[in-house]
Amino acid sequence: MANNYNGLINIYKEPGFTSNDVVAKMRGILKMKKIGHTGTLDPEAVGVLVCCVGSGTKLVEELTDHTKEYIAVCRLGVETDTQDMTGTVIREYPEDTIPDVDALNEAAQAFVGDYDQIPPMYSAIKVGGKKLYELARQGKEIERKPRRIHIDSISILDTSHLADRHEFTMEVRCSKGTYIRTLCNDIGLGLGCGGAMAHLTRTAVGSFHLDTAITLGQLEKLRDEDKVNDVVVPVEDFFKDLDSVHVKSSCRKLIENGNPFTVMDICDAEPDKAQDSQKKDAMYEDGTRVRVYDQDGLFFGVYKYNAKIKRFCVDKNFYTP
Repeated sequence: MANNYNGLINIYKEPGFTSNDVVAKMRGILKMKKIGHTGTLDPEAVGVLVCCVGSGTKLVEELTDHTKEYIAVCRLGVETDTQDMTGTVIREYPEDTIPDVDALNEAAQAFVGDYDQIPPMYSAIKVGGKKLYELARQGKEIERKPRRIHIDSISILDTSHLADRHEFTMEVRCSKGTYIRTLCNDIGLGLGCGGAMAHLTRTAVGSFHLDTAITLGQLEKLRDEDKVNDVVVPVEDFFKDLDSVHVKSSCRKLIENGNPFTVMDICDAEPDKAQDSQKKDAMYEDGTRVRVYDQDGLFFGVYKYNAKIKRFCVDKNFYTP
């Protein structure tokens, strides 16, 4: 029997699985087809993989855009073809090129801010209809255009093994599309000693954090106990920063079908701090997004106010009959 869960599940991706493997296993566990993930993790990487189920799959694009946080172990003194330690070593550097802590900090901070990053050959980016890693496995290397990404912060957490293993641990907060493997490689090149990622943990995607992530085994156990809904984050929670409005029962059919509605169809009290003399439609600026509920509190989706036609028009509809 198929299930009908709708929302987001924070999965802890274990090593050895691709992100698509996780989705495939979830489909089997939950007996659902409509499942997607919100940002690929390398097979050996671990950590937060936010998965969307049911109507939550409409959030994949928005969640992919969210800021991500990582803890990465980087090994200096070596370069590999994959930019991590799962690849083939293509160059090793002398011991005397390994930097001290001050030089390492300075080199890392140089990447904070906007950064034109060249994607690695071993990546799923498509060029001419082929994924780069497919070309790389054929021994081919092609020119890749730099992509503008943003690094919010880099914090060096541990340098206790810089001298013996030539490794350091850093925490990175960054935009979508950032390859931490490439960041490790580029920091190493900036230091003149090469670098490759030795381990990666994704600790956060937006408001989803490592401490609330569950393994596939735990999800399976929850399914057996009929408690999966305990870990499904409702779609509406994703939009909790938006104001909410309730539409009158007489207009419920409008929002059931995703049709526009007017300010006069709202049955809420006026928003806080509204002036008594203010016209109701003046409370909403063009482009204002709101969570929309019926009079009984059922969530229908997100609407955007169009000042030109004085209507709220559907932005994302999550209603399922």
